[in-house]
Amino acid sequence: MNNPSSVVSRRSFLQSAAVFGAAVAVAPAGRAAASEKKEKFKISLAQWSLNKRFLKRPGAEPLDNLEFAKIARSVGIDGLEYVNQMFKDKAKDEAYLGEMKKRAAGEGVKSLLIMVDGEGSLGAPQEAARAKTIENHVKWLEAAAFLGCHSIRVNAASDAKLPANEQAKLAADGLHRLCVEGDKRGLWVVVENHGGLSSNGKWLTQVMKLANHKRVGILPDFGNFYTNRATGEMYNPYQGLREFMPWVKEAVSAKAWDWDTGAGRFYTEDRREKTEMTLDYERLMRIVIGAGYSGYVGIEYEGAKHGELDGVKRTKQALEEVRGLL
Repeated sequence: MNNPSSVVSRRSFLQSAAVFGAAVAVAPAGRAAASEKKEKFKISLAQWSLNKRFLKRPGAEPLDNLEFAKIARSVGIDGLEYVNQMFKDKAKDEAYLGEMKKRAAGEGVKSLLIMVDGEGSLGAPQEAARAKTIENHVKWLEAAAFLGCHSIRVNAASDAKLPANEQAKLAADGLHRLCVEGDKRGLWVVVENHGGLSSNGKWLTQVMKLANHKRVGILPDFGNFYTNRATGEMYNPYQGLREFMPWVKEAVSAKAWDWDTGAGRFYTEDRREKTEMTLDYERLMRIVIGAGYSGYVGIEYEGAKHGELDGVKRTKQALEEVRGLL
């Protein structure tokens, strides 16, 4: 017959061992979760980074739109920023969109937004043209909602011949009406600085105020601050980013070109004639984080020194190293 006290001791030992074992098993996951919480921002991939392949440009190895999720996962990225040009005739094709959604889920990545171009001018002077543009964008709102995105990215364009203030009013009107549609679907409508007046920080923030809708916002692109490429006129990128950040919702676009050019550890350079620009990623990301942003920062590589996928990897490395300093 066992000694009662030895039975109790053995039971206590086993209980302690079980608790210790569970703690050991949980600890790594707990540490991982804690580590994730400490990350200052997450990294996504803009489909435009591989635009030559997706658009099947001459000399580029063709890549099918449905392979985007797999490509992103292959470089350790879990957020997708689609470009409507890559599946332009599929906005209403639920079978195709369903396959995109299935592949994203299969790779364990998230569909974040759709960048929409070529659907008309939201600030068109003619009412009928503005209404048609809004109608054209609604199908992309529907597609974005189907895919599980949080936003569509649009352009705030008007007639460049009109005074800047008049263009702002027209663009704001189109944006407000599109935001009403976005709100019905729980989506943001965000504007990228994409050249012309939209690359002027003061003008675009004025448009935000005039649009006056909770669903309107800005998707700042680090490199798109040429207000006139023909003349080389450019808005200060750091000033513009500071002005944009209060309007940012859930996306920031990290434009990148060539790396390791001698400019500095975290400097990327566009060295093409008439579009030359040098950006300090550390300075830019300190502005982003200083504004309280902690969402996805999307890699948009357009350099010439590295191949597209190598450029994406190099940009990801720069963002990760900068993140470690913040």
